[in-house]
Amino acid sequence: MGQLEDMQMFIRVVDAGGIGRAADQLGIAKSAVSRRLSELEERLGTRLIQRTTRRSSLTDFGGRYYQEAMKIVDHIAEINCEATKTATDVSGVLRVAVPLSFGLLHLSPAIDLFTQRYPDIVIQVDFSDREVDLVEEGFDLAIRIANLKDSSLQARKISTVRHRLVASPDYLSRKGAPHSPEALMQHDILSYGYARNFVWTIDDTEGVEHQLKLNSKMATNSGDFLAKMSVAGHGISMLPSFICWKSLAAGDLVTVLPECGLPTLTAFAVYPRSRFLPLRARLFIDFILERFGDNPYWDHFD
Repeated sequence: MGQLEDMQMFIRVVDAGGIGRAADQLGIAKSAVSRRLSELEERLGTRLIQRTTRRSSLTDFGGRYYQEAMKIVDHIAEINCEATKTATDVSGVLRVAVPLSFGLLHLSPAIDLFTQRYPDIVIQVDFSDREVDLVEEGFDLAIRIANLKDSSLQARKISTVRHRLVASPDYLSRKGAPHSPEALMQHDILSYGYARNFVWTIDDTEGVEHQLKLNSKMATNSGDFLAKMSVAGHGISMLPSFICWKSLAAGDLVTVLPECGLPTLTAFAVYPRSRFLPLRARLFIDFILERFGDNPYWDHFD
């Protein structure tokens, strides 16, 4: 292995938080990673990582070497990226973490089309609503629907996520349709999350904000389940339109209080701020941004 490869291996060990995790991410034996790290330290004539039976930590020189090695590796990656001329030159593994419902409903068909355009890119997708540690777990990027707080991540807006209050026609024929936010207090509410008491923030037609403390008849951590229970007539739920749009288009659900304002979120593509983003990751972000955008197709069902 050359010096550049040893730098990349060392960076992976630091980012992963240890030799064992780095070996898992690289798909090689832990002993091989440990040996290459020792050979790098021997060539440099100094310790980079202070290792004990319980933990490891960067030495002072190891910290400086890590920062400079990142600059070198990222600069070479950028040069290589600029040298790439055609789609057929784009290759390598792209590791992406995506939210479960959004990923299965909307990113799956997008990934299908993306891989048809770039057949030499190998995509590994983690479908989960957990917030993965991109650096520690070796992901190139993640799609997150949230108000971002992690300043160590670079973010690019993919789309606006709008919500709808929805219920089935059968439920509304039995219970009556609410005509104001306060009227929701008298209805069966299906909530996302397990709190028995929760708050919905809704702006009325005059723009006045209402903080409604509600009791849930049914609670879950799955938006798909909420949509199914709403269609079955169990109550009113607040769902992102990317989940309920087909049911609304089919008439299985109808919008409740359509003139009122509901909270919006943003779908972001996020990646480590300290890393040069590979071309394959840039192309993926550009592709889904072009496909979704700020006025996505799932908001066109009325």
